[in-house]
Amino acid sequence: MPGPKDLDPSSSPRALLGAELRHVRERKGLSQEALGLKLFVSGTFIGQLEAGTRRLRPDMAPLLDEALGTDGFFERNCRASNKSRYPEHFAEAAEAEAQATEIKEYAPLLIPGLLQTAGYARAVCRAHQPTAPDDRIEQLVTARMERARLLTDPTDPLLWVVLDEAALRRVTGGREVMAEALQHIIGLVRRSRIIVQVLPFDGGAHAAMQGAIKLMDFEDAPPLVYFEGVGTGRLEDDPATVRYQRGTYDLLSACALSPQKSLALLETMAQDYAHEEHS
Repeated sequence: MPGPKDLDPSSSPRALLGAELRHVRERKGLSQEALGLKLFVSGTFIGQLEAGTRRLRPDMAPLLDEALGTDGFFERNCRASNKSRYPEHFAEAAEAEAQATEIKEYAPLLIPGLLQTAGYARAVCRAHQPTAPDDRIEQLVTARMERARLLTDPTDPLLWVVLDEAALRRVTGGREVMAEALQHIIGLVRRSRIIVQVLPFDGGAHAAMQGAIKLMDFEDAPPLVYFEGVGTGRLEDDPATVRYQRGTYDLLSACALSPQKSLALLETMAQDYAHEEHS
């Protein structure tokens, strides 16, 4: 098994904390599992902290300092590492997403953030915060567009999305915005940058009717699954939970249209939206 990937401590406060945690733990001669026992967490969780895929919680930082004898280093630096431009419930997931090598997502109600255009994102953010100042909405849109820069890399991460037909039929921001949003996805598919399947209405009942799924795999950390609701979200690393959700995603993919048929449907819908707007 390859050793852990070296993090660049200058890349982010979280990378600094992860690199320092690994350095101090190894200097103390502790395994990830042994340190986890001292903190009542799993060794897997310690590995995720070191890899930068999980954030250090403020309540855990003093315990780390006590266990490792680091004289308040982690407590002092925890606040800076947790600063984020994203909503609190999503910040950890967004930062993990940026380090993932593979992302599989099922979107039942809206186009996922990584695939949104600015116009679509603006409509979603405004609907969620109808009384927010315009500059706050633009900050949220900018953050969402910066997340999507992950896809400027020609190959990494692998992004495989199952879109529910409901997400494509809901006219979000108007028909022109929807036409642009679907054309954006079509462009990514045609450039072989992403894999998209559509789960059609006539597919009937399916395994994930109760909500969205986002699975993330990493080069040097265990996989995660992210669950999101209205104004809330959580990351799970429990192997049984991740395995179950992976099986659910596989069932969804089997029920969805093939990538080729999905592309044809997306193109037809984009043309319909554009024609209706023109009319």
